[in-house]
Amino acid sequence: MKIERPKVAIQGIRASFHEEAAIRYFGENIETIECNSFKQTFESLKKREADYVVMAIENSIAGSILPNYTLLLDYGFPVVGEIYLPIQLHLMALPGVKFEDVKYVTSHPIALRQCVDFFDEYPHLKIVESSDTAACAKRIRDEQLTDTVAVANALAAQLYGLDVLERRIESNKRNFTRFLIMTQHDNVEKKPANKASLCFQVSNKVGALAKVLNIFAEEGVNMSKIQSMPILGKRNEYNFYVDVEWEEQKQYDASIRQILKYTHNFNILGEYERHDDEPTTTPKPNRTERSTRKYINIRRNV
Repeated sequence: MKIERPKVAIQGIRASFHEEAAIRYFGENIETIECNSFKQTFESLKKREADYVVMAIENSIAGSILPNYTLLLDYGFPVVGEIYLPIQLHLMALPGVKFEDVKYVTSHPIALRQCVDFFDEYPHLKIVESSDTAACAKRIRDEQLTDTVAVANALAAQLYGLDVLERRIESNKRNFTRFLIMTQHDNVEKKPANKASLCFQVSNKVGALAKVLNIFAEEGVNMSKIQSMPILGKRNEYNFYVDVEWEEQKQYDASIRQILKYTHNFNILGEYERHDDEPTTTPKPNRTERSTRKYINIRRNV
């Protein structure tokens, strides 16, 4: 079922990386449903207040977001797509604010850690952690803070009317986050698939998991991701979350038929088209202006 202007639930507010991922996947003609937590996004979909959920599942630096795997299994909404988003972080402030007058920098703690090399050059800046990158940009706009800069994406600077003082301050220019797209079962469009997200358990015996993984290999199905999660209250028992990719449907079908014999509580979380676009990065900007900035000897508050 084609929805002309889908309602997309995200964790965070407008101009967050979740909304940027949603726009890249669906286009700009969406209605963003802002939620305070990942669980709230699923509740929004459950109540049909939203048509889709866009949720981060892993980052190339920070790794997997483990609680989100549990949400996938608990709610059972099918995964219908994925998007890889390059994480590009910029330093932004109210128009007219000069860098030498700034005392505080605020952002999500993970974003701040990803810019540690930049901030090591400016020990006078006091670090203030917050729950959301875009919310920090919005707060600067709303409260007209002239002594504070935010670390967020270009979308936040545009939406909240901030000037970008420094672009691409993240230490690792090959930093990407993978987002999954979920929807209601009755909203799934039948499309050709070449990737699937699976969840299953195996017996606690020697070689039980290896037997399953060997089936994928024998059928020519590539396992692109495996993540284990302990089952609450059960010693030595785990859910295995696996992403697999294939070139021909018959490879995938044959592997599923076989591994059903060696697994229990088997779930297909979603079958969808993998995101094949090669992520690109832009060169680091020339920082000729940085050498002219004044240092202020104020101890950094970590």
